[in-house]
Amino acid sequence: MKYVVVLGDGMADYKIERLGNKTPLEYAETPNLDALAKHAEVGLCRTVPAELKPGSDVANLSVLGYDPRTCYTGRSPLEAVSMGIALADTDVTMRCNLVTLSDEAAYEDKYMVDYSAGEISTEEARELIGYLARHVAAYKGLSLHAGVSYRHCLVLQNGETGNTLTPPHDITGKPVRGHLPEGPTAGTLREVMQLSANLLKDHPINRARVAAGKNPANSVWFWGEGTKPSLENFEKKFGVRGGVISAVDLIKGIGILAGMRIIDVPGATGNYDTNFTGKANAALRALLDGLDLVYIHMEAPDECGHQGDVEHKVYSIEQIDRKVVGPIAEGLRAAGEDFAMLVCPDHPTPIAVRTHVSDPVPYLLYRSRDTGGCGATSYDETCAKATGIFVERGWELMQKLLKR
Repeated sequence: MKYVVVLGDGMADYKIERLGNKTPLEYAETPNLDALAKHAEVGLCRTVPAELKPGSDVANLSVLGYDPRTCYTGRSPLEAVSMGIALADTDVTMRCNLVTLSDEAAYEDKYMVDYSAGEISTEEARELIGYLARHVAAYKGLSLHAGVSYRHCLVLQNGETGNTLTPPHDITGKPVRGHLPEGPTAGTLREVMQLSANLLKDHPINRARVAAGKNPANSVWFWGEGTKPSLENFEKKFGVRGGVISAVDLIKGIGILAGMRIIDVPGATGNYDTNFTGKANAALRALLDGLDLVYIHMEAPDECGHQGDVEHKVYSIEQIDRKVVGPIAEGLRAAGEDFAMLVCPDHPTPIAVRTHVSDPVPYLLYRSRDTGGCGATSYDETCAKATGIFVERGWELMQKLLKR
């Protein structure tokens, strides 16, 4: 038996008037998902415990079968693991976004224009982070580490936790005043953020980006505080050999900590221009070459939700259906493999609010050996709610998939 998890990050949404009062999932053309739904268990699942914030870190841990209430130590250390940063038990990490802020003179008077600095390229970002890192090194115990695109990491040796930090995607179009760091190390964090704005304002890369009509990466923004994490080995926990396919360090970091194989795919970007076909092909190869389970994470719907991009969110869902779900199901059938497939978001990222929410998500659990169903005729939020099936603890979805 082969197992597949198709994770559409932020795929769930609210009904949108311009889509005929449908959600993007309802509006999108998804013939493969709808065909599976007719012979599958379709319902709602709570992936984010009430006491935790609805981040992709918490929610993906849940879907992978880990109770985040007991193993979650913060977002940034998961990304640090993927970036190859060796962490001490006393280190504190923070996500460092390259962002675009408005040009008011006083930092606290600026607005968050773009939490991703126009999806800045990794090459440009590495040069900017390297430039800033040389200045940050003057602060004892602080170090900056370059990641992918706008996603980077700050490490504080012998740091203190307990800071209040706001995710930049939560305040798009809003003033930063009232959302700047507060807590034990807030003074240093604010100072470094102000320093970055001074240093990056006239950097040649940003001058070129502005000349090309792109958003400049004119500040860093710190959030997602955490400490060194650990996870139980996935194979030991569930008795199956697993692999992870993702374009983002967060998910790769979770996979590394869980002892899963990290499968890199050329052209995987973390947005709607990602290599959907490449991810599907890589998953099939891994399954047919001996892995029991592959977790395919696609960031595109989430990024579109944060950007308020309805059209590309619908497009991303259709690509997942057409280029991932359909080909993997067909490929496993053609190989004579029995398989089970779980399709779900980690959390909703509604267009209306452009950030994560804690609402339950729709899930589809299909088994190739089963011919029955639960009465669902499609895969979407409305149909999932109508079945009356509800999983309160998200980490039990993996047990349901594996029938454990």
